[in-house]
Amino acid sequence: MGAITTTAAIRIVFAGTSSFAVPILQTLVEASYPIPGVVTQPDKPAGRGQVLQPTPVKSRALELGVPVFQPATLKSDEARRLFESLAPDLLVVVAYGKLLPSWLLELPRYGAVNLHASLLPRYRGAAPIQWAMASGDSETGVCAMKLDKGLDTGPVYACERTSIDPDESVQQLSDRLAQLGRGLILRSVEGIAGGTLNPIPQEASRATLAPILTKQDGNIDWNLPARAIYNRIRAFHPWPGARTVFRDAICRILKARVREGETSAAQPGTLVAGAGAKRFLAVTCGGGTLLELLEVQLPNRKPQTGLDLMNGFRIAGGEILRHAE
Repeated sequence: MGAITTTAAIRIVFAGTSSFAVPILQTLVEASYPIPGVVTQPDKPAGRGQVLQPTPVKSRALELGVPVFQPATLKSDEARRLFESLAPDLLVVVAYGKLLPSWLLELPRYGAVNLHASLLPRYRGAAPIQWAMASGDSETGVCAMKLDKGLDTGPVYACERTSIDPDESVQQLSDRLAQLGRGLILRSVEGIAGGTLNPIPQEASRATLAPILTKQDGNIDWNLPARAIYNRIRAFHPWPGARTVFRDAICRILKARVREGETSAAQPGTLVAGAGAKRFLAVTCGGGTLLELLEVQLPNRKPQTGLDLMNGFRIAGGEILRHAE
């Protein structure tokens, strides 16, 4: 991915926050675009000591020698003066986490392009990768979109598609989408600046939402089929996780697998203890399907295998896992 000599003179201000945005920033720097500044969200406290931590984009930008700015809000006069001083020709936005005000969308002569991790208009919103996986989709992708006032409603310049492996983790999928986005953003920036790429309006009637994840999204509904629950477990790891109630304690399901071709006549949520040489601990799900528990975690305990849980708590089967509140 070398420099794009025909348009490399355009000034790009990059706005991003999460680790998903880091490869895109790296790509633009490697392509020799002038980047007068990177805008990211303020440092936030993390860990037991609540020590302020820089965003992944800030850390990488500083390593690359690019100036970093962290306005607390984009709605202030101070923020407006900042962007005016940076004088961008184009604003590239990737997982920044805030809606941009109208004046900022109108400031650069080429506007603002956003790399969104879904096949728009599907999964507009904050968590498109997680909801695509949780919904059992077999395909997703990344789109370069011209930002407007709405939530991911702007016209689309171009997209790249990829399949979702039925057993990959959400982090693995996120990493692959970020790599897809590297080439897409370069082609899009070149096309936008060169006047060869025109955005196509989205079909609003096909739009779906991917709202920010909440703690309640991690509460397991055992009435769903095992495959649907499995998809949510891998999509919502590590946040908000997958939770159920075992003997009045919250039990986090960290890893699981569907017992293909096996069924149970018990009610959903019932624990099934497999006997014989290949012992296992599973849960009856909707339609009699079975989900094997591979790794779980109880409060104030280290993660343990489903077999260790079965042995340590002498689970013989028949117990009911309840819905977490």
